[in-house]
Parts: sequence; structure tokens; C-alpha cells
Amino acid sequence: MTDETKKKVVVVGAGVIGASIAFDLQRRGFQVTLIDKGEPGRGTSFGNMASIALDFAAGSGPSTWKKIPGWLLDPEGPVWLRPSYAARMLPWFLRFLAAGRPSRLREIEDAGMSLSLRALGDFREMLQAIGASELMTEEGCLAIYETEAEFAADRGHLAMMQRYGLEFEVLSNGAIQYHEPALSPVIAKAVLLPDNKSIRDPYRLVVRLTDAAIAAGAAFASGAVSNIERKGDGTVVVVLDDGRRIEAAFVVLAAGVHTRFLAAKLGEPIPLETERGYHTQIMKPGISMRYSVIWPHRAFMVTPTAGGIRVGGNVELAGLDAAPDFRRPRVLVRHAQRALPGLKVEEATEWMGHRPALPDTIPIISPSSKMPEVFYATGHGHLGLTYAATTARLIGDMVSRAKPSVDMTPFRIDRY
Repeated sequence: MTDETKKKVVVVGAGVIGASIAFDLQRRGFQVTLIDKGEPGRGTSFGNMASIALDFAAGSGPSTWKKIPGWLLDPEGPVWLRPSYAARMLPWFLRFLAAGRPSRLREIEDAGMSLSLRALGDFREMLQAIGASELMTEEGCLAIYETEAEFAADRGHLAMMQRYGLEFEVLSNGAIQYHEPALSPVIAKAVLLPDNKSIRDPYRLVVRLTDAAIAAGAAFASGAVSNIERKGDGTVVVVLDDGRRIEAAFVVLAAGVHTRFLAAKLGEPIPLETERGYHTQIMKPGISMRYSVIWPHRAFMVTPTAGGIRVGGNVELAGLDAAPDFRRPRVLVRHAQRALPGLKVEEATEWMGHRPALPDTIPIISPSSKMPEVFYATGHGHLGLTYAATTARLIGDMVSRAKPSVDMTPFRIDRY
């Protein structure tokens, strides 16, 4: 391997995770090539809910198995499993249920919170480094509950937040409307999460990160990666569909759910599924909002972002190839209008994206177990934006052989 090649890194995937990693590595003195089959930020990162959400929540719990029949039967519920895809989901679901065992649950919470507790600081530092601190709001988030029963059902999550030292404030009655006048009086309780910030435009963030990396000397290549090869001298070769071959010392796979195809070719299949998420971007909402709002019982969020108000969330399990079902975001808008009765839907667009989801909720941030020059950064689920800067720093540490500030054992690829 030549001295020049020893500093080369290829990052596959130009969403918020890949763009953050490319910027971090270029800043450390590596020569980065960022590859994506589309434009930076136009994939799943384009439509996320713009939330830096520090209150990590494991996807599975001891009683999750009781909810699965409802997921199959209620197309308007918070999770919708298309019956035609249920059989293909079975191996993933068995791992998902196993992750909800009480003994495993605490381990998952510790791992998730080890990232969450440093996410905001890392994100602020990254934004400052690219000259884009204005992209993050300083307002928090309100979790809302229509009934006392809904609030009581979420007490376990609030107890977990207390355990890890996250700040929150319980609001009721007039205090809710004082903080967010657009909310309906039918909302009985709310929890103010002051450290859960929002991004003013998630797509613009990825563009700024990519531009900053390129300004520092990185390159962007458009194309689909078909394989990863290793030469006898340790050089890694990234092979594109059109026959191009890009040589490097290291490769980082950050292509979201599509990472699973390259992992399988490397001989380390990972249980990476897509949790399809929808949003409606409303450019003339008829209201203004100070905070982002999340309704845990109905599993959706409303965020002022991208020049309007975005309503999104929920989970649909139907694979990569099924056509979008745009009844899903319309259900969320109806729920949002119950919480925000003044919300209008004018100049609105609908969107669907593919969150990369692992059964135990925590991502893979790890060197390959088969090819040590390859690193994975995938499976962030609902927290891709939240963990972007922290993931970039941890991958940067591993590639440059520095000691990461987080115990990386829970995030290894061979944990399955």
C-alpha cells in the first residue's frame, strides 16, 4: 500500500450519518471520498423529524408480544405490519422480542444512553465546526398526553430519564397552553424536555456537512456500490456498478438499510430491517409553534422545520419494495389536528423514507469482523439525526486508532 493510499477513506452513504463521518475524517487529515447513488441528503435523512431526541427508548419490552396482534389488525395504529410481509419479518421479530427481556433491557438502555448523554454536545461542536450553529433551535420538545391514563402509562419512561439524569418538567392545565398556545385544552398533561432540540432544516444540514467536507478537500462520487474487495497488500477496493474501482485504506459503510446487502457480501449478514416512516410537510399550517411536540401514545411528532410544520412518525413494516401507503401520514395529520386544532393543511407534500432498524434498537458502530479495514455505522432507527455527530466522532476515533470515549462493545457487528 502506498503512503498516499494509507490516508484514503471511502464513506458509502451520504445521509446525515455518512456526511457527518466524511466531515469528521477529513478534518482529522484523511482524504475522504463520499459515495452515494443519489444526491447528498436526498434519502432517508431528507424527511426525518428534525429532532435531537436525547430520551432514548428501547423498542421492545417484556410485554411487547401482547401488542403484535394489534399491529397486524389495526392499519391506523402506531405500528402497522403488512400481513403479506409478516412471514419475512419473523426472524427479526424473534430477536426483537428477545431484546425485551428484563435482563437485556437494562443493557440496551445503558448502551443507548451512553450515546444520548453526549449527543447534544457533540452535535453543537459539529455545527460550530461547519459554521452552521444557527441550524439548531434552542427550544425544547413537549411530550403530550390526552388523558391521565396515557401519562401514567409513560411513567416508566420518565423514571428511566430520571435514572440517567435527563431534565424534564411535568406541566398541566394552563401551563401547557402557556408554553404552547396552539395546543388544545383537551391535552391533560405535558412533559417539557428542554434538551431535546430541533434542526431548522435536516436536508440543509446534510448539504452543509457535505460542502464543508468538500471545502476541506474531500470528494463526492455518484454511484451505487456493488462490492468491497481486499487486495493482498491490505488495500480495500470499492467496486461500483459501472465498473469503477476506488482504492482506499479504509471503508465506512453508512448506507442505512442498504448496508445489509454489502454486509452480506462480506460474509457477516446483519438483521437490518426498514421501519418505513412517513411525513406531511405543511407550508401553510395556519399556526406557529415554539416547541416540537411528540404524542407518545400515538407515536408521532409535529416539528416546525424546513420552512413549515412537519407531521410524521409512526412505523410501517413492509420491506423496501412495497409501494407507499399514504393513508398513514393522513392518519397522523388527523391526530395532529386533535392536539393542534388550528392546524391547516395547505401547500402540503407527503413523503416516505426507510429508517434502518435493528431488533435491539441500538446501532452498529463497529469494525467489520471479517475485514478489519471496513467499518459499519448503521441501524440508528429513529435516532439517526440525534446520533450523527457522536457516531462520526466514534468512527473517526476507530479509524485513526484513537481510544473512543464510549464503550463500543454493545455496538459491535458480531453481537447477533
